Amino acid sequence: MLISISFLHIEALLDNGTTSFNDTTTSPPEENGHPQHLLTSMLILILVFIILVFLAGYFFRFRKHRKAVVNSSDKKMPNGILEEQEQQRVMLLRRSPSGPKKYFPIPVEHLEEEIRIRAADDGKLFREEFNSLPPGYMQGTLEMANKEENREKNRYPNILPYDHSRVVLTQTDGAPCTDYINASYIDVSKNFFKCILLKKSNTLLEAEFCWALRYCKDHRESHCTSSKVQVSEGCKAPRLVTQLHFTSWPDFGVPFTPIGMLKFLKKVKSLNPTHAGPIVVHCSAGVGRTGTFVVIDAMIDMMHAEQKIDIFDFVARIRNQRPQMVQTDMQYSFIYQALLEYYLYGDTELDVSSLEKHLQPSQNTAPNLVKIGLEEEFKKLTNVRIMKENMRTGNLPANMKKARVIQIIPYDFNRVILSMKRGQEYTDYINASFIDGYRQKDYFIATQGPLPHTVEDFWRMVWEWKCHTIVMLTEVLEREQEKCFQYWPSEGSVTYGEITIEIKSDLLADAISVRDFLITHSQDKQGRLVRQFHFHGWPEIGIPAEGKGMIDLIAAVQKQQQQTGNHPITVHCSAGAGRTGTFIALSNILERVKAEGLLDVFQAVKSLRLQRPHMVQTLVCCFNHKYNSQAMKRREVAEAPQEE
Repeated sequence: MLISISFLHIEALLDNGTTSFNDTTTSPPEENGHPQHLLTSMLILILVFIILVFLAGYFFRFRKHRKAVVNSSDKKMPNGILEEQEQQRVMLLRRSPSGPKKYFPIPVEHLEEEIRIRAADDGKLFREEFNSLPPGYMQGTLEMANKEENREKNRYPNILPYDHSRVVLTQTDGAPCTDYINASYIDVSKNFFKCILLKKSNTLLEAEFCWALRYCKDHRESHCTSSKVQVSEGCKAPRLVTQLHFTSWPDFGVPFTPIGMLKFLKKVKSLNPTHAGPIVVHCSAGVGRTGTFVVIDAMIDMMHAEQKIDIFDFVARIRNQRPQMVQTDMQYSFIYQALLEYYLYGDTELDVSSLEKHLQPSQNTAPNLVKIGLEEEFKKLTNVRIMKENMRTGNLPANMKKARVIQIIPYDFNRVILSMKRGQEYTDYINASFIDGYRQKDYFIATQGPLPHTVEDFWRMVWEWKCHTIVMLTEVLEREQEKCFQYWPSEGSVTYGEITIEIKSDLLADAISVRDFLITHSQDKQGRLVRQFHFHGWPEIGIPAEGKGMIDLIAAVQKQQQQTGNHPITVHCSAGAGRTGTFIALSNILERVKAEGLLDVFQAVKSLRLQRPHMVQTLVCCFNHKYNSQAMKRREVAEAPQEE
């Protein structure tokens, strides 16, 4: 605004000067014209000076503002990654001048409807509720945290523990300020979360990726890693501490689904001994992801005890013990989603020993928050919403022609992307989805049986994503209808686009044909071996009578993967959903059973449906359970001690 006013003023002066100059030129000339030129020059110099003054002032203010922005949000972490949620300096929220809005507890039976209301209009009411939270304890003091000796112990200069709730360590050799650590006691009913070096902590949690020490024992699962480490102090007896590291939190935002967090929370509770001291929870600043974890845990306890939740009141209360707990509106709404997931579906994990009982039809409708029977599980699976708004690419007219079944197309966020052919639009698309495995993200590619005009795309996908294993779960013809174009040569070789496929062997063992192909690219003469497992044990109507063939197939595929480097496994049937989903679900379930002795068919299938629509169908779901039962029996026999 100042610059605009200046130019208006300058323009007026120039107009006046021009008028005077024109007036003088029409009058009789003087003996010497220097006074007129001198006046004009002085006016111009004055105007230039005014412009420079205003520009200098504006530039100074701009630099000051830019520096503030950099200090507040563009600082990098030691690992070089920009923190989106937990910035170097977190802006504290101001209370509304009209006073905070009151939010009341929500009965669990109304939770789904309340979330639907808050999520409308792009989550407007979630943001409004979150912004109504107090930033912290207004009367809280930060005297110890702000001492010069302690400032270097704070990762973020404005995320500091209050004096009244800070963790106080034992002083080292009586030196002042050695009792300080940036940690706070958080009162969660009967539970406390606080520093590991105080009293008897047996469990340490990490809620984000970070550079961590290697401990003596490591175990990796799909959502977390666990480690054991011995901690000792002086001549005191050492203590075994378990570190659980949640690895599914993305660099930005929140997890796509709360399933992993709920499993992680259950594991934390199961591993923390009843006699142990507090659990230590940390992320980076110790407020955002840490607060999210603490609130979910506390609200699940409240859900059990009182059949209601009160997220707003609880977050406001723990912010009196540590400022800015739960840092973003995305984290706040994620808490609601996690609690709804828990309320609707409960705990569907089973110990292997209880599988047979679980397969029996339930006599009564099981209540929420308890293990539910097979019938109830499938009914709840039908509630998984198909996210049509995330299918824009597959719904383009040019790409719909590439779909064998128009209802089964990949989601945009995990579709397999091919390299674009020069000058040819839409050639980066194939009807295929990346699917997570038990231990590895994007471990599978679920796709349809190729059509005659998509065979080249199929082999481009296999080549570009370095697939060494193909699993085929359909016949080329079933009930006199084409279910899959024969995309390989019966003998010799065939070329699709720039890729040549040569068959090297074709062996039939029981219900599985094993074919080896040598594939080469015209731009890369070095060939690559690809093995296809073609399962013939699926009848044209219904499901396989018993599970031995499918279990043998999974074992053969796993062995092949170990030999070829664990690149994505391409799995297809006809539409790439029913049988394909069953194979992937069963593979993931059996992997977890081997690692943990636990299975969760419901969440395994639900997770697949969140990654590709219509994965696993009605009868196949029951069939999946039956296979698990048979697989467990075979596993028990295999692990039983043999007589010599």
